[in-house]
Amino acid sequence: MDTVFVKKYLKENLGFSDEKILKICKYVNLLLIFNKKYNLISKITEKEVWNRHILDSAQILRFIDFKKDHILSDLGSGAGLPGIILSIANTNPNFHVKLYEKSPVKRAFLSDIQKITKFDIEGNVYDYKIIRTNYIVCRAFKKLDLIFDISREKVKNPHKLIILKGKNALNDLKKLPKDKNYIYKTVDSITEKDSKIIIATKNEK
Repeated sequence: MDTVFVKKYLKENLGFSDEKILKICKYVNLLLIFNKKYNLISKITEKEVWNRHILDSAQILRFIDFKKDHILSDLGSGAGLPGIILSIANTNPNFHVKLYEKSPVKRAFLSDIQKITKFDIEGNVYDYKIIRTNYIVCRAFKKLDLIFDISREKVKNPHKLIILKGKNALNDLKKLPKDKNYIYKTVDSITEKDSKIIIATKNEK
């Protein structure tokens, strides 16, 4: 998908206004400038940034209810994906987006993006004994079992996990130990034919 098509898709299918598209453009410009010096995204994906990174992140909006006063946590946010795109989409001042990133260099980049959209920057998620969140989102973070370990050990309240995974998603999901406290489903990615979005809901024990 080229840039024009992606922008049209964001507006017509995911509810992004012209103002929000402009914010994403500003973010992309800073991302590409910063990427000349630091490896935030793969160099070979720079020409496809709108499809490979922006739309890939934005597609999970379908599974998030921004009308509720909730907290969303992007683990291992890196360049801010998907968290920054979700924060741009959000219009509820009581819905909070938190980006967890251990790298000081990447956190410095994220602090620049706070000029464009509102979100909180946190450190390494493993440094926190307990985090309270209603959504965990992950893109190119850790292996699936480790993400679920964080969910089990650090988040005590009911929450939803939304994990962008590649072609091995179904096999990885089958390897997870059975846990009756989670309800799983997968959804096809709209940007990569063989990729999946894993959605898991953790209920109260």
